[in-house]
Amino acid sequence: MSERASGLIDVATLARLVDDGTIDTVVVAFTDLQGRLMGKRVTGRFFLDHVLGPDGSASGGEGIEACDYLLTVDVDMNVVEGYRFANWEAGYGDFRGRPDLSTLRITPWLEGTALVLADVLDNADDSPVSVSPRQVLQRQIARAAERDLVVMIGSELELFAYDAGYDELARNHYRDLGQRTSSWYNLDYHVLQTTKDEPLIRALRNGMVAAGLPVEFSKGEAAPGQHELNLRYSDALTMADNHTVYKNGAKEIAHLQGKAITFMAKPRIDEPGSSCHIHSSIWSPDGRPLAPGSGGDADRFGMSSAFRAWMGGIQAHSRELSLCFAPFVNSYKRYQPGSWAPTAVVWSPDNRTCGLRLVGRGAAMRVESRIPGADCNPYIAFAAIIAAGLDGIDRGLDCGDPFVGNAYTAEDVERIPWNIVEAIDAFEGSDLARVALGDDVHFHLLHTARAEWRASNDVVTEWELRRNFERI
Repeated sequence: MSERASGLIDVATLARLVDDGTIDTVVVAFTDLQGRLMGKRVTGRFFLDHVLGPDGSASGGEGIEACDYLLTVDVDMNVVEGYRFANWEAGYGDFRGRPDLSTLRITPWLEGTALVLADVLDNADDSPVSVSPRQVLQRQIARAAERDLVVMIGSELELFAYDAGYDELARNHYRDLGQRTSSWYNLDYHVLQTTKDEPLIRALRNGMVAAGLPVEFSKGEAAPGQHELNLRYSDALTMADNHTVYKNGAKEIAHLQGKAITFMAKPRIDEPGSSCHIHSSIWSPDGRPLAPGSGGDADRFGMSSAFRAWMGGIQAHSRELSLCFAPFVNSYKRYQPGSWAPTAVVWSPDNRTCGLRLVGRGAAMRVESRIPGADCNPYIAFAAIIAAGLDGIDRGLDCGDPFVGNAYTAEDVERIPWNIVEAIDAFEGSDLARVALGDDVHFHLLHTARAEWRASNDVVTEWELRRNFERI
């Protein structure tokens, strides 16, 4: 595809590309509760003439309509009853997706296709749908702005790559995954071993750059077939958008190569899981980093008092907000001692056994939460980080002294919930989640987690049959 048809574009550029036949399809999409893109493929001309307004703006156009049940389904797209937002009694009507034209971009791995993310609005009065993930994050960004703060975030996504395609792996019931990776040993930072997956990983790097996503690097991770590709940090909303586009695009690129990748938190219990480390820092609206201190406001690590409070809030609330970082039953199998996934909610400078790690110096100073898994919804996870950090600032919390030593074996430290049931109880009792996220969002996320737990109890697993069929 030509240089003019790559990266982020504006409406005028899209119109030219539609007119000359370079672009014929625009994907208009929003995320569901699982962080997946949902939406419609719209012809380029219809997008320009109807989805947008006559002046080329999103606000004056029709947008796209979709059924509101999409924010009440589980991973299998089954309708989950009992939500307040949408239900059978209300008839499952429509809501509207209004494109955010700042996200309009070419998707170079799909021929003739552009993509734009949309905000979900109530069809009656165009008010934002509070339980839509992008709106959940936007509310927390607005709360930060009320305090003259801009939150900058970077997310590091890990994945497993497989030489077989999605359909083949599914037909084989995902057995022998360890035999379907291109490498057979730990490839952390290995150049030779990562070369075996380079046709796929290079396509991911170059595809994302061509789509306007700022890729920094890729590297091998701590298990056969495990990789990490990092995007440059940005403001929280842009980072969540980029994270979402990358995650969807990576799966599409893998599929087009006859391969598969997964962002599942723990595909194999005997190997490390895949994380989504979230780096956060606070800045002033005029672009000054507020994490590093100066003069008498800097502690011995160089942190400002405001940043110590930010860290203190994240430390105080990470356990009760764990559903926002680990939303599935499988998520909690990642938290294994000695597995590089944390189990303790403590902070320390550059200590990878801790849930929170102080990283960088000066303007680059930030806190890395190692708690979220690669299966998290970035909008929800970022919103939880911001809500926790803001509470720390509002209440003047302090992060206290750093943890020293091996946090896996430490006693008398707060632990991440070891399963989703414990996480549900913690989230249900969280005053912060109810107040900062709002009662509707708190109920919605809680109901989603309970449905996930119920679904896991509706199956008899292969492990149960192998363990119990003959021997009990």
